[in-house]
Amino acid sequence: MRGAFTARTGRLRRSLTMAAAGIVIVAVGSCGSPAGTPLPTVVPARQATSAITPPADGVPEHIVVVVFENKGTGQIIGSGKAPAFDALARQGALYTRSYAITHPSQPNYLALFSGGTQAVTNDSCPHTFTTMNLARQLLDAGRTFTGYAEALPRSGFTGCTHGRYVRKHAPWINFTNLPATVSQPYTAFPSDFTGLPSVAFVSPDLCDDMHDCPVATGDRWLAEHLSGYATWARTHHSLLIVTFDEDDSSGANLISTIVTGQGVAPARVSDRIDHYTVLRTIEACFGLAALGVAAARTTLPQVCR
Repeated sequence: MRGAFTARTGRLRRSLTMAAAGIVIVAVGSCGSPAGTPLPTVVPARQATSAITPPADGVPEHIVVVVFENKGTGQIIGSGKAPAFDALARQGALYTRSYAITHPSQPNYLALFSGGTQAVTNDSCPHTFTTMNLARQLLDAGRTFTGYAEALPRSGFTGCTHGRYVRKHAPWINFTNLPATVSQPYTAFPSDFTGLPSVAFVSPDLCDDMHDCPVATGDRWLAEHLSGYATWARTHHSLLIVTFDEDDSSGANLISTIVTGQGVAPARVSDRIDHYTVLRTIEACFGLAALGVAAARTTLPQVCR
């Protein structure tokens, strides 16, 4: 199946090319289709044939990115422990070769948000940067960005920890070229999804992101908090990107990444991707220049080409 976000007469050209059936993002093992049949491999773009109806300006209305913690793909997709992740994968694109950048957590968040690790090699706090980042790009382009962190005590809080909140998982707080208002507690995440910013990053707390708690906890949080948005996005020209910061250091840093939303057909995609690929894709969706290492990446296959 082929979908396209197309903007004409000086507008940006985007395309979403899909397979006829499959799963999105990273998974080890077979998830199966809703009917229990095997999922086919994604077809090359030149073989795709059909299209979706694009939004008026060819740009997604909203993109929500949620980052979970410290689990390899084999611990999630097809493991029998994460039915919400499996269900989401059946609805969208599963990238079976999605990799984190490094260990530990913090450099991966910075890579995803700013196109580089900003020379950070550990989870130390605090850090401050003045460099360009995704949120600043969006604001400069007349778009909007909000980072929603669970257990953040209040908007603009700059402390390193508060209960189960940690700043190292909220990279937007480190950049002094952003207004404090881009940082919000997760309780501010709107129930009316039309009130979402152009791009939202969501950081669950240390338990709900699976850092300190089992897979089942994070899976339940995903089902309770974002399944509604995932359903809504499929009919409102919007996207949900679910990924992980890193694996549990027991493997090759292969992580689960899932993309679902309007125009994203079920597909299993074997292209190698990483956090920089995800950043490059979001930038491409909104016509922004690629930051740092993201400039050396292409967009996610099947999303905002």
